[in-house]
Amino acid sequence: MTAKSILHIRPLGFPWATIDPFLFCVYHDDAYPSGNAQMGPDASLAGRNLGQDFERKDGWSMYHGMAIPGFPSHPHRGFETVTIVRKGLIDHSDSLGATARFGGGDVQWLTAGKGIVHSEMFPLLNKDQPNPLELFQIWLNLPAKSKMVEPHFTMLWSENIPRRVASDANGKTTDIACIAGRMADAVQVTPLAPPPDSWASQPDADVAIWTLKMQPGARWTLPAAQGAGTRRQLYFFKGKTVAVGGQLVSQHAAIELNASAGVELVNGPQTAEFLMLQGKPIAEPVAQYGPFVMNTQAEIHQAFADYRRTEFGGWPFDGNAPVHARDVKRFARHADGTEEAAA
Repeated sequence: MTAKSILHIRPLGFPWATIDPFLFCVYHDDAYPSGNAQMGPDASLAGRNLGQDFERKDGWSMYHGMAIPGFPSHPHRGFETVTIVRKGLIDHSDSLGATARFGGGDVQWLTAGKGIVHSEMFPLLNKDQPNPLELFQIWLNLPAKSKMVEPHFTMLWSENIPRRVASDANGKTTDIACIAGRMADAVQVTPLAPPPDSWASQPDADVAIWTLKMQPGARWTLPAAQGAGTRRQLYFFKGKTVAVGGQLVSQHAAIELNASAGVELVNGPQTAEFLMLQGKPIAEPVAQYGPFVMNTQAEIHQAFADYRRTEFGGWPFDGNAPVHARDVKRFARHADGTEEAAA
C-alpha cells in the first residue's frame, strides 16, 4: 500500500466532518458521576448554562437537559439518525407514541422521513458509582424520493449485531462490529437489515457502518468497498498512532480513504479504536436548517410550516424529557404497540 490510499486527513472536531451520504457525526464521551433520586447527576449544576450545556465541565455535559442530561423533545425531517450506544443508556420517546431504553452496544436506527419529534435522555441509574456514557450519533441522508416516507424506528440489539475477530500472523486481534454493510473478505459477515426506506437498504448504495478495535501492534486489512463510486471515511478516535496504507497518523483524525482498494492498518503501541462510515453518494442538493434536511430552501420553509401546524403528530407524554423507571430493563415499544426486549 502507498500513501495514496489516503485522500484527505482532517483533525477531529465537534462534530466530526462527514461525506455524502452522511450529514453529521458526533461522539459523546461523558464521565457522569453517580445519579441522584431523579436519575440526574448527584452533583451541583451551578455554573452550567442549563439548556445549552456543551462545555464538558468536570468531564460531562447536560446538553439540552435541565435535570437529567440529554436532548428533550425536538423535531426531525428528511434524514435518519443512527445512534450507537457503547456505554450507558438512552431513554427514547417519540411523537408516534414509541418508547425505548437501549445501550451497552445497542443501536437505534430512526428514519425521520416526513417528520417525527423525539427525545433522547441519559438517565443515570447508578446511585453509588459513576455513570459513564459513550455514544455516536450519525445522520444519514435520505434521497429526495424518500424524504417524506412514514417515520420508522428499528432497534439493533447488541447481542444480535454481527461481530468478527480477525487475528494477524502474530496473534494480534482486530474486533469488528458490522452495524450496517456486508463485509466480504476471507470471512463473510452479513449485518442486520436496515429500515426499509433507508438509503442503506438500496442494494447498490454500499452503505457500511463498522466499529473497529485493534490490539497494540495488530495488523488488519480493511477490505475494498463493494461498489464503484463509494466514498469511505475512517475515524481514528482512540489510540496513539496508526499506519494507514503505510502512512503514519499520529493524531486523532477523520481519514478519507480510497474505497476501491483494501488498505492495511497497522496499530501502534496502544489499543486503537475506529468508526468507519462509507456509502455511495446520494449526490443531490442538500438544504439544511437545524433539524430539517431537504433538497431545496422551499422544502425547508414547508417543513417549518408543517411542524408549526401539526407538531408532526403532537407530543403524547407528560413533559418534554420523559425517562423510564430506574428498574426498567432494555426494551422497545413500537408505535403499533409491539414490544420487544433485548436478548
